[in-house]
Amino acid sequence: MTRTENPEKTKIISMKPKSALSAIGGWNSFFFCVGMYIVALFFSIFVCSSIFYIANSNKASKGALVEKTSSSKVELASIK
Repeated sequence: MTRTENPEKTKIISMKPKSALSAIGGWNSFFFCVGMYIVALFFSIFVCSSIFYIANSNKASKGALVEKTSSSKVELASIK
């Protein structure tokens, strides 16, 4: 078996990426972590604001509740 190709004509394979998109492949885990951090911050705004509104709404509703339930008429319950 003889080799018909000339070694000088063989194609050299380049190790460079063909596009810039494949060079970003190493950044995938970093972008995922940054994305999850932003999503967590976004949802924490809603969670913290909900807790804040619940904590502050109790103070206003307690005053209204006391006014509604306090009356001058006293009723006593009897058990037979």
